Amino acid sequence: MESFVTRKQKIVKYRDDRFEELDDEVAVEFPLTIVVDGQEFATMVCTPTHLEELVIGFLASEGLIRSSKEIKTISIDEHRGFAYVELVTKQSIQKEFYAKRFIGSCCGKSRQFYFYNDMKTAKTVVHSTSVHVEQCFRLMRLLQKRSTDFQATGGVHNAALCTPNDLVIVRSDIGRHNTLDKIYGYCLQHDLQLSDKLIAFSGRVSSEVLLKVSKMGIGIILSKSAPTTLALELANDLGITIVGFIRGHTFNVYTHPNKITGLQEKNIVI
Repeated sequence: MESFVTRKQKIVKYRDDRFEELDDEVAVEFPLTIVVDGQEFATMVCTPTHLEELVIGFLASEGLIRSSKEIKTISIDEHRGFAYVELVTKQSIQKEFYAKRFIGSCCGKSRQFYFYNDMKTAKTVVHSTSVHVEQCFRLMRLLQKRSTDFQATGGVHNAALCTPNDLVIVRSDIGRHNTLDKIYGYCLQHDLQLSDKLIAFSGRVSSEVLLKVSKMGIGIILSKSAPTTLALELANDLGITIVGFIRGHTFNVYTHPNKITGLQEKNIVI
């Protein structure tokens, strides 16, 4: 099976008072079951790109590993939709800490929350990385320019690992949480320093998204969309700055505004 984000689909489109048949780009949805040391761990629905990164980042986010070096082997069977992981140190998946569940492509009731591993792996961010107002706008513009799959389908989310000045990597997926797992997996594979990085994000900042950013040890997330109340509560507790609704020349700073420089220049007291 070839990895891809979109697939051409024949559709009938109505416009200008008439029907016409044409080819459209549709986002690919792909189920992937992760098997750890012979035990089925989870099935997620995702976009079939950067699957090894996705698996590594997901296992780290779930608290099963802390480093990619803890994985002895990993193999992806894209034809059957399985990822087989063998850990250096085998461990049983304790039922009270990890629940076997189906992980959908959207946030909400399709994903269970408040697991023990969230409490164990979420990090309070204490470093002092900051970003200027104008850099917030620039990074979001750069992310939008790289979001070609979204422009083609309207059906995927995008996230970027950034420095204050530029994008480091961009990942796309039908699930916004999956984009962050892919980035996390890439960072673990390449042993990247994350304390001086931030996330630019296309989607809503839910509690799950916020927790994934926390687990990566990143202190700023920029989004063109809105946060949820629980995400804001967690961000306040964990020291993470949420900037939302970055559109045109406006944005909202929801938490820890001290990490956004240039506000005082614009007569905003923080």
